[in-house]
Amino acid sequence: MTMRRFIIDTDTASDDAVAILMALQWPDVQVDAITIVSGNMPVKQGGINARYTVELCGQETPVYEGCTRPLVRDVFHAHYFHGPDGMGGMNYPPPKRPPADGHAVTELVRRFREAPGEITLVTLGPLTNIATALQLEPQMARWVKQCYVMGGAAWSVGNITPAAEYNIWCDPEAARIVFHSGMKIMMIGWELCRGAAALTPDEMDYVYAFGTERARFAIDCNKHALEACMVLQGDPGLGLPDPVAMSVALDPSVCTRSSMHFVEVSCEPLTRGMTIVDELHVTRTEPYRDPNWHGPREPNIEVCWEIDPVRWKEMLYRALKD
Repeated sequence: MTMRRFIIDTDTASDDAVAILMALQWPDVQVDAITIVSGNMPVKQGGINARYTVELCGQETPVYEGCTRPLVRDVFHAHYFHGPDGMGGMNYPPPKRPPADGHAVTELVRRFREAPGEITLVTLGPLTNIATALQLEPQMARWVKQCYVMGGAAWSVGNITPAAEYNIWCDPEAARIVFHSGMKIMMIGWELCRGAAALTPDEMDYVYAFGTERARFAIDCNKHALEACMVLQGDPGLGLPDPVAMSVALDPSVCTRSSMHFVEVSCEPLTRGMTIVDELHVTRTEPYRDPNWHGPREPNIEVCWEIDPVRWKEMLYRALKD
């Protein structure tokens, strides 16, 4: 079996942990490293959560701590959504292994430089580490085989403001750098975890019935997120944006409709973090005018518009059962 190589950049809270678990359990994927960024949790707590997840899976994947704050903005964490420890307040025991030596940013540059075109990057948090790495070494954009970004909202339905998804909103300046870097990117918006893709109460009971430690972990650590989904977002079940994105990275056929578009990230106050998708390609036409931009705006991002919810859930179940 030919192994695919992944690096995961994450602000590890409860849904990130399930996404990491899926990648670690996938039979033809080798996770070379996990890098931690400030976002859902402070970097130290995000690292603890990631290392605990790695150990739960019986792996020794190195976890590197990275940027502790956004490039420009103030720090804002998501305890309100994921609980005080990011893991639903479950008080899991501390991981046995310490963080790996070295900074996440320098490790990202080193690892992609040493294996150009061989490693897939999956980002589950704000893009601060990736933007900082690109500022240090712009060539990294072409060394990444494929980048799957869990972030943004193609349909402009926000979960932190009316216009913005949390990961992009946390550090829009970083997202703008990454989106315009020339890296091969698929954007998998948070809204794809809603509706039929959310786990219903019956489906969560089904997962519990697997009887594995990983299955219990996947539901238990998301109990606070489930309450937030229902109370704050009015959803009838548990939305798991990071695992949905990971399912697409593991099996791109989970994305059933995608297309290339010019995507800009707003850094303005009212629309901060909004991912503005030029769905109709109007920025490539003659009537479009912008005094600060010369020439047409070419598509820079592959946007995932729809997924197969049945397939994504089957992949989750597989990772939790086996």
